[in-house]
Amino acid sequence: MKLPNGPQISPLAQMVRWIANPMSFMETCAKSYGDIFTIRLDKNLPPLVMVSNPQALQQILTNDTKALEAPGDLNQVFESLVGKHSVFTLSGAEHQRQRQLLMPPFHGERMRNYSQVITDVTQKVISQYQIGKPFNIRSATQAITLRVIMQAVFGLHEGTRAEKLQQFLGELLEKASSRLLVALLYFPTLQRDFGPINFWGKHIRRQQEADQLIYEEIRERREQPHSSGTDILSLLMAARDEVGQPMTDEELRDELMTLLAAGHETTATALAWALYWIYKLPSVRQKLLQELDSLGDDPDPSIIFKLPYLNAVCSETLRIYPVGMLTFPRKVVRTPLSLGGYELEPGTVLLGSIYLTHQREDIYPEPKQFKPERFLERQFSAYEYLPFGGGARRCIGLAFAQLEMKLALAQILSSKELELVNKGEVRPKRRGLVTGPDRPIEMVVTSQRQVKSPILQTTTV
Repeated sequence: MKLPNGPQISPLAQMVRWIANPMSFMETCAKSYGDIFTIRLDKNLPPLVMVSNPQALQQILTNDTKALEAPGDLNQVFESLVGKHSVFTLSGAEHQRQRQLLMPPFHGERMRNYSQVITDVTQKVISQYQIGKPFNIRSATQAITLRVIMQAVFGLHEGTRAEKLQQFLGELLEKASSRLLVALLYFPTLQRDFGPINFWGKHIRRQQEADQLIYEEIRERREQPHSSGTDILSLLMAARDEVGQPMTDEELRDELMTLLAAGHETTATALAWALYWIYKLPSVRQKLLQELDSLGDDPDPSIIFKLPYLNAVCSETLRIYPVGMLTFPRKVVRTPLSLGGYELEPGTVLLGSIYLTHQREDIYPEPKQFKPERFLERQFSAYEYLPFGGGARRCIGLAFAQLEMKLALAQILSSKELELVNKGEVRPKRRGLVTGPDRPIEMVVTSQRQVKSPILQTTTV
């Protein structure tokens, strides 16, 4: 079988580059080998064919040939965090069942229930920062997204368990963002106690402490269901599959961790990037404020959600440095697959590179420039622009993430005058299994903003 060309350095050297700086590694490969190339990260595992051609991505993600599967066992790197019953790690009918149980809370009218939570939490967090005192904007956006998840997903607003769980989960995700933990995830043989150097053991103990609190909450909810039942945990506990079966405690825990892992770090990073670009580029900030200030008193969240320039800013933020670099892997099964001029044999693993696709000069002229107008001037296909992945494993929380991003940005911009402390360039780097800024983005509140038309009336959190 002839695979696409790729780097000839050893698999170990490729793995080191992949862990240290995946964006640079992908760009170097694309420059040398084009929009389909092969990388080898482990001599004992199949090579990975990486694709950034929209036509090839469409073929992979729509699975028209039935020659591809998205087996959960290829996502075992996530298992230590989200468990064996997550939509990330399941395959086939089990994956489809979990996905169907998870989808209802993220659609339709139920989304409106989360709007006030997002706005209130954002207002409370951003109001804590004093005028003239610099702060890391990513710390602020992490506080926003974690607290939103605690309230909208777990249904926990206050109390000892809420405080402990928020602390444990915050620490767990912060430590999971280190390059060391990523290395341990990619090298399972290192996932053990090394005496004084016991990073993995500490990670597992942190996970167990969080799990204990999650299971306690699930047990209490089964005995005394929440009367409102609008948080996602309550909705998942009430959900039934086609044969009338609910999720088990283990399935609920794993899906809650999946929503946390997929919805906290990613949205916090996207918000931090958006604020960086908005305050780095005065013209972007001016246009955005003009659009927000044009709203009437107490506009409906759905109006904010549909604002064209706000949408363009969020879309360009997710394009230029997508938080998720790759689509979930697909494996060729049963019969060979013709892709990009190659005949790929069964067993070949394919990865769509979201990052490289978003950096294509032929689709996005001057791709390193932040230009929201791109998304006002033309419509991009689902295979040219795919920050939430695509196909059967497209992110379930897409609408929730977009709503949170837009409402949080609207609230921050409308209530505070901010400035970047350092307007120097910030580049993306690996942060755990996703990407993030390569240095802290420090901002400072210069004054309260006087707005005649508040975005949303806030209430006590």
